[in-house]
Amino acid sequence: MRFRFFALLLASLGLAPIASLAAQTASLPDDPATSAFSKRPWEWGPFFQGGNGVGLRSDFHFTAAGVRLGKVITDEHLGNLFRGQFELAGEIMPYWQAFTPPQGYQTITIYDGAAGLDYSYQALVGGGIYTGVSITPVIFRWDMKPRRGHFVPWAQAAGGVIYTTHKFPPDVLVPHGEPGGTSVWNFSPQGGLGLHYVLKSGHAITFSGNGVHISSASLGDRNPGVNGSIMFQIGYTFFSRR
Repeated sequence: MRFRFFALLLASLGLAPIASLAAQTASLPDDPATSAFSKRPWEWGPFFQGGNGVGLRSDFHFTAAGVRLGKVITDEHLGNLFRGQFELAGEIMPYWQAFTPPQGYQTITIYDGAAGLDYSYQALVGGGIYTGVSITPVIFRWDMKPRRGHFVPWAQAAGGVIYTTHKFPPDVLVPHGEPGGTSVWNFSPQGGLGLHYVLKSGHAITFSGNGVHISSASLGDRNPGVNGSIMFQIGYTFFSRR
């Protein structure tokens, strides 16, 4: 009502162009999501994530924290539900931890191809808490464009590297109590879905879920890896057009 009164007042004073602009401003939708992505912004912010392994690694638990930096590099493309913009991003996690079962004896089974038989034996396998850092230098993200409102959903695929202070994942212990043939370096190909909830300030609260595979790519003698894990992330995002 105040905007309409203001527009009528301007019109009565003969300031029709200004009155028209005031009327248009009054009718603009509440659309912070479109505003935030309108000029190919940079986006950055801190995040925290946690998750679990799946399958044989369901007793592995992970936490991490870091910062993300991204740049929307295209205008809108495609149509309907898939209309959106392409973004290139990266993440660094100076805090990364894996919580694994404590050290203990496990049954190890090997297959003898010549004899066609499986052989099993008990071996001491490492475990405990593993600390490291992770960097995901390449994240390909598609930011899907809503009609209006606060939500910007997205899908992504990414690849990263994890360094741990001890060889990960835990493996059969060899003399001197060192882990077996795994590696302190592991790769983390991943993909997932997420969304920004864009606030009126132009900032956003960001949520995501990622499926992550952890593997040394046989940098060690053995590569037991973590075939699958699910990570959930929450963060706060700042948008900048500079």
